[in-house]
Amino acid sequence: MMNQYFKLNTPKSIMIFSLIIAFTSCNQNKEKDQTMQTNNILLQEWTGPYGGVPAFDKMNINDVKNALEVGMQENLEEIDAITANSDAPTFENTIVAMEKAGETLDRVQKYYGLISSNLSSPEFREIQNEMAPKLSEFSSKISQNKKLFDRIKTVYDNSLTTPLEDDQQRVVKLIYEGFAMDGAELDAVKKIRYAEINKELSTLYTNFSNNILADEENYVVFLSENQLGGLSESLIKSMAKIASEKGQEGKYAIPNTRSYMSPFLTYSNERELRKKVWENYYSRCDNADEFDNNENVAKILKLRKERVGLLGYDNFADWRLQNRMAKNPENVMKLLNQVWEASTARVNEEVADMQAVANSENITIEPWDYSYYAEKVRKQKYDLDSDEVKQYLQLDKLTEALFFVAKEVFNYKFTPVAEGTVPVFQEDIKVWEVTNIDTGKHIGLWYLDPFARKGKRSGAWATMYRSYSNFDGEKTVLASNNSNFVKPAAGEPLLVSWDDATTFLHEFGHALHFFSANVKYPTLNNGVRDYTEFQSQVLEHWLSTDKVINQFLVHHKTGEPMPAALIAKIKKTSTFNQGFSTTEYLASAIMDMKFHIADPTNMDVDAFERETLTALNMPKELVMRHRTPHFGHVFSGEGYATAYYGYMWADVLTADAAEAFAKTPDGFYDKDLSAKMVKYLFAPRNAMDPAEAYKLFRGRDAKIDALMRDRGFPVPKS
Repeated sequence: MMNQYFKLNTPKSIMIFSLIIAFTSCNQNKEKDQTMQTNNILLQEWTGPYGGVPAFDKMNINDVKNALEVGMQENLEEIDAITANSDAPTFENTIVAMEKAGETLDRVQKYYGLISSNLSSPEFREIQNEMAPKLSEFSSKISQNKKLFDRIKTVYDNSLTTPLEDDQQRVVKLIYEGFAMDGAELDAVKKIRYAEINKELSTLYTNFSNNILADEENYVVFLSENQLGGLSESLIKSMAKIASEKGQEGKYAIPNTRSYMSPFLTYSNERELRKKVWENYYSRCDNADEFDNNENVAKILKLRKERVGLLGYDNFADWRLQNRMAKNPENVMKLLNQVWEASTARVNEEVADMQAVANSENITIEPWDYSYYAEKVRKQKYDLDSDEVKQYLQLDKLTEALFFVAKEVFNYKFTPVAEGTVPVFQEDIKVWEVTNIDTGKHIGLWYLDPFARKGKRSGAWATMYRSYSNFDGEKTVLASNNSNFVKPAAGEPLLVSWDDATTFLHEFGHALHFFSANVKYPTLNNGVRDYTEFQSQVLEHWLSTDKVINQFLVHHKTGEPMPAALIAKIKKTSTFNQGFSTTEYLASAIMDMKFHIADPTNMDVDAFERETLTALNMPKELVMRHRTPHFGHVFSGEGYATAYYGYMWADVLTADAAEAFAKTPDGFYDKDLSAKMVKYLFAPRNAMDPAEAYKLFRGRDAKIDALMRDRGFPVPKS
């Protein structure tokens, strides 16, 4: 999952402003404000090596309000200067001026985004809840600035008769369309309501997100020593440490996060405890208490429909998809339904295999049994033990594997930065410098924040603290990968599952996309949501290449490479459990789309989820990957709203591209095809239409056939 922090004043942020959880501060007298501004580290320009770096070691949430207040005021003054220009609007005095504006606020927002995702606290959540509507008002002042939009429209109209350079033309198009989609052409009355809706939504998004964090912190299952059957030694040690920290010495804690839930459901012999852990996790924010999110979802859906109705759209999905690769909801549902039929048929086969094992124990497979009995089937059917595989998957060696792939495919070298050279916000974070191997040119810095901790949101994601551009002096990239691996006990190796290793490469793919950028203007760094997952998903394929397996997947005790027989088993099981993983994802993607096509008037969110899944014939043995009350992708902002399908859309491209590599003499290390991929699919970012970019790489449009083969599903006849 990609998560980037954007400027708030620029058109790129207006297009996706709801990704940003916002805030401002109360008024202060001018003299006090100036003093605070001078001393506020969040407002200061980044200094030090590598083109300047954030002062993460000096962050203080007490500085946040003042920093944003100053940054927003400066931003508005910059916009006023653009609109006050008496010269005729041009690309230079309007578009370039907008691209330059907001640097101070952008720096502040990077700190804020990091605290929100990686270091959240109850105190910080109060700031978020208080300030979200204020920043929404600020954003509306820009998106609804008639003088500003008139200048943009003039530049856009002129470019249609007198075309600009290709990248300039693309920037103007994106900015103009972004403003138009955000209500810039509405009349005065509708603009007022549009801004009011955005303000209400900003509060709801913040509340939704904070409720998820609260429910992850509030529910913990404590185990005694006689309840640890089946669990790995490393997981047991980590659970003991967490229990001790929570004042339960001698106990073992299962926090309510995926990083603990998933291995527990896979290996624990305690069925009732598996049920309890499963219920805690999948009922997050659905417990009819102060953190219940069903009412938030209902309000969000109503407001989204009302807002796009002001623009003349029937539903949110029609509005959102107009500038995506999919173009409309019909194209999305066609793809999802096509795969759904095959994936649910596979689930029925998987359940039959598991039930055959469970019958001897008089067990009927329930959702909390799926992972446990799937693992038994894996051992029985393929003689493959996932725990045996983990012995060869060390995080440190996987990190080396990332660097190897970056070298072979992207020509990048990763060199550790000496501790203390670059500020970090937590002692476990490490930093590497990225350079071009041939020229030695500095590309940027890569931060790695690997471990789960209180206040850090669950899952894995990539973040860009500074994006590449060269229109106003070359700016190098600052990128971060963030995971939630269970931190091992001192002196113990961190061993991960094959799925976790795949996710590790996935998120690194986002980082490589950041580093590969070769665009002039900041707006061109914005991703297209149903395309931006391609670059991360395609990188997953390098994990199972022989060069990575033979060099980096070595036993954590003996150092011996993974045996050929074990490798063969892993490759043989590449499509194992694809019914489960595909169906749980598709259920969430389909629900996302269905919610935004339906009429939300008087909607009972829980009932709508149940009824929709029933109509789809959702297998009873599993649930959607992200149940609605904690579906943060879709309801904690608008980044993935009616866009969660994008993972599947991008995977059609991914599978098709992977087959192209597989057919070359050197496979995934083919230099010519690698260079072509970087040139057309990584470097341009959003400087060209994604569909055209893919055609330049592949020579044709992508086909669904490769995706179906990749998952072991029947290939459609037409």
